[in-house]
Amino acid sequence: GEGQNGQGLFIGPTVFDGVTDGMTIGREEIFGPVLAVFGFDTEEEAVRLANDSDYGLAAGLWSQDIDRIMRVSRRLRSGQVFVNNWADMDQTVPFGGVKQSGNGRDKSHHSLEEYSDLKTVWMTLTPAP
Repeated sequence: GEGQNGQGLFIGPTVFDGVTDGMTIGREEIFGPVLAVFGFDTEEEAVRLANDSDYGLAAGLWSQDIDRIMRVSRRLRSGQVFVNNWADMDQTVPFGGVKQSGNGRDKSHHSLEEYSDLKTVWMTLTPAP
């Protein structure tokens, strides 16, 4: 791709349709305007495809069926699940992925644990007999 005035390397929004689980484009974590479209017939197959990855930063569900949303979101191995929206975030909510995505949790008071090393010190202050 090419940027404004020929400077920079940019790519326009790209959709890859008919992606299968054996294709690299469907197995890597891509940061850019790229969508890999997998086909599936059942909810079980959709969850399997989503979880069959080394990455788990985010997942998106589009449905009006709250029971299905709750059931599927519990089964997805992802740091966050967006329902009927994408990237609608808040600074007070933890952000981060699972598996090889991200580096722990960022944002909110939960991130303090990510930036801290806890240590336990056992001490006896009375002289030993």
